[in-house]
Amino acid sequence: MEKIRAAVLTEFKKPLEMRGFDYPKLRDGEILTRVTASGVCGSDLHMWKGLDPRIKLPMILGHEGVGSVEEVAGEKRDIFGKPVRFGDTVIWDRGVTCGVCPYCTVYETPSLCVNRWTYGISKSSSTPPYLNGCYAEALVLDTRTNVINLDGKVDPVLLAPASCSGATAAHSFQLHSPKVGETVLVQGSGPLGIFHVAFAKKYGASEIIVIGGTEKRLAVCRKFGAETINRRETTVEEREARVLELTDGLGVDVAYECSGTVDAFTEGLRHLRIGGVYVVPGFGVPSGEANVDCYRFITRKNLRVQGVWVSDTSHLYQALKLVESMHVLFKDLVSHRLPLTEATEALQCVEEREAVKVVLQPSWKP
Repeated sequence: MEKIRAAVLTEFKKPLEMRGFDYPKLRDGEILTRVTASGVCGSDLHMWKGLDPRIKLPMILGHEGVGSVEEVAGEKRDIFGKPVRFGDTVIWDRGVTCGVCPYCTVYETPSLCVNRWTYGISKSSSTPPYLNGCYAEALVLDTRTNVINLDGKVDPVLLAPASCSGATAAHSFQLHSPKVGETVLVQGSGPLGIFHVAFAKKYGASEIIVIGGTEKRLAVCRKFGAETINRRETTVEEREARVLELTDGLGVDVAYECSGTVDAFTEGLRHLRIGGVYVVPGFGVPSGEANVDCYRFITRKNLRVQGVWVSDTSHLYQALKLVESMHVLFKDLVSHRLPLTEATEALQCVEEREAVKVVLQPSWKP
């Protein structure tokens, strides 16, 4: 039987190596899934550079995936109780939780599970069952993984980003969503920012303002109905003046920091009105400390600052429904589709901001 190929990170900042893995012997409840679409996330770029303290080399990157079921060991059902069978197209929660810790049970916040692990981030490819990242022709889904059967009406390539950027955005809006008619600022025009724009549109924001630095990404935000400001062409003072102009001199009601930079975080505090809410999902890796005038920008403004860490299955489902309802607009999100053998080039494309979103399309045939 042919080997299953995967793009393996063996050394930081070096090209990923194509390696072959044996066809796995599944345990009860596990699923072998042929990966049909694997999103290339900004977090993958951080890991490739060695900036994420969680990773263990060698490893198969990739935590955004959609696939076709190749084999099921025993019985497995999706989140709605539907049996998972050979040939089904599925998406899965990128995080696997224990179900027994206080955060899974008492506090009902499984995204904060103390034992949570993530495909393409938490486990080395030297650890059984080896195929535990989406930069591969196939992936073994753990028996505790929450799976959703897809109906095939929307291109799987468009759905893959929902498992990370989309789900995290859904978590942001669960923690704080704008009221109909409120004004929203999104800092960062990458996939995470674009999903926040789409959710803000869904929730009825009257004005959506995006600050970003890549024109092709800002163009996508405009298609979703946002007013955009290019940070590379403006000063902080000019951006502050423009936000005030668009909000009748008040500042925005809600801001979502989606760039993961300290400078953006401190700037965002300026753009919020008195009594506003600052939601911060953008920091996926350690990015340094912020020097903040707490009196002026937090206490005196009576500001609420809300952190957002990853997501759970409910957020994935919400993101899927969002993409399905706006799939015509989301076609512009995925700008590059590349084969698995060009995984390194995909990371470089993200690093150089040539893409809005890159999705790998493996083509394993057993």
